[in-house]
Parts: sequence; C-alpha cells; structure tokens
Amino acid sequence: MGAALPPMTDESDERKRPLAPREEAMTVANVFITGHGGDSINAYQALSGEEGLRAGVLVIHHLPGWDSPTKEITRRFASRGYNAICPNLYAREGLDTDPDDAAAAARGKGGVPDEQFLGDASGAIAALRALPNSNGKVGVIGYCSGGRQSFLTAVSLPVDAAVDCYGAFVTGTVPEGFPLKVTPLVDKTGSLRCPLLGLFGADDQFPTPEHVAELEQALIAQDKTYEFHSY
Repeated sequence: MGAALPPMTDESDERKRPLAPREEAMTVANVFITGHGGDSINAYQALSGEEGLRAGVLVIHHLPGWDSPTKEITRRFASRGYNAICPNLYAREGLDTDPDDAAAAARGKGGVPDEQFLGDASGAIAALRALPNSNGKVGVIGYCSGGRQSFLTAVSLPVDAAVDCYGAFVTGTVPEGFPLKVTPLVDKTGSLRCPLLGLFGADDQFPTPEHVAELEQALIAQDKTYEFHSY
C-alpha cells in the first residue's frame, strides 16, 4: 500500500491560519541616506510587513536628538502599516557619538540650519518613495523643534500630509539671546503644499496659545486645509 498523501488544504484552511501581529511583521534597520550636500547620514528605518503598497512617514526627532523614544515612535508607525524613517539630523557630529553629546554639540552651534535640514529631509523622502512597496505618498511628523521642521518641510518639499507637534517659532518672535538660530516661518504659509494637523499644549510657552492663534489666522487667510487641537 502506498504512502498516505498529505491532507489537502482549501481556502477555508488558509483563512484559519493566524496572522502575525503588525508589530511582529515589521522590519527595522539602521540605514544610510544621502542628505544635504551629498553627505551620507544615518537614519532609523521601520518598514511595514503588510502586503500591498504602503504610504511613508518622515519622522523628525526632537531637540534632544536621535534617541530611543523617537525610534520607538518610528516603529509605532510601521506597526500601523506605514513605512517610516527617522534621519539622524545630528549625524555630522559623529556617527558613534552619544545622542546626548551630539544634541549638545548641535545646540552649541545654534541648531541645524534650515537649508541643511531640508537637504536631509529631501533625502529621507526620496528614500521612502524609492522603497519597492511604496505607494508614492509621504507624510511628515515632527516633535518640539521637529514640529517647526515639519511645517518647514510642508512649505518647502513635496509631501502629502504634515503634523506639527508643538513646534516653536513657526510664529512669534525669537527671544533675544535665544541659543538656537531660528526664524519664524509664518510668512511661508502661502506655500503650504498639503493638509496640516497641529497638536499643541495649552500651557506651553513655545508655542503659546497666542502663537497657535497667529498661525491659525495665517492658515485661514491663505485658505489652507488644517486641523488644530490643544490639550
């Protein structure tokens, strides 16, 4: 008598197989991208493991730097079905430099110049769109100083959505003697290329509720699509 044949499967059997949770299906890696001036900078990349074409998210780290909490945020986006990448904006301080030391060195120089940031952001956006499972759409989100840089991205580069998480000095006046070399961006509101979501703190000093109101009025005057929430 011949050997028994393996049991046949049908579509109902396939449907019974448990799917891997999204956070288990993702892949993460440190990668290199081409940033401002052709510089090679490192970035933290988290890719969705789900089938089909996926949108991308450019994650901009806060002033304390390219740290573990920001990388966790990057993974969280991948666990929700997006491809995400967070470039190390302080990479020029040394790839092996402790994140706290790199952030301190960058702050000592007045922060990341806007032109340099935009070059790095452009490289990250290109890297996201070049992924084989990209659907071509890329959003940007930033926290603290990254919130301002998210707005800067949205008025300067081709993105499909932007989130400003309590970004200072989009509006308002930079205090005299402020250590970061930044300028307000509200005059660029007319160049906003995509819908904007703003998330703010009602007790924050930078930006204050008055700064948020100033930005809202500029968005209304330019007939831009936006949604703001203060907590």
